[in-house]
Amino acid sequence: MEPVSTGAYVIVSAILFTIGVLGVLIRRNAILMFMSVELMLNAANLALVAFAREYAQVEGHVLTFFVMTIAAAEVAVGLALIVAIFQSRETINVDELSDLKQ
Repeated sequence: MEPVSTGAYVIVSAILFTIGVLGVLIRRNAILMFMSVELMLNAANLALVAFAREYAQVEGHVLTFFVMTIAAAEVAVGLALIVAIFQSRETINVDELSDLKQ
């Protein structure tokens, strides 16, 4: 069995990143937008690991670890903000949250 090429990983990563970008641009739900951002971060991680494997470098794996850590912190803070906004406004639709009026 032949190993999967780096190009295949990069193509999958590009597809996942494109889906994430479309999710951020099209969706108006804050939770779905955060999920799309997470998808984009995971696509970047996949590309980093694929290139690190291709060139036998550890730095790509280490950078992926840091990106995953930052993504976890972003999720924790983002979900806390979404819960606080939902409690005060009763909605998480970004179009309705764009105005600063109470």
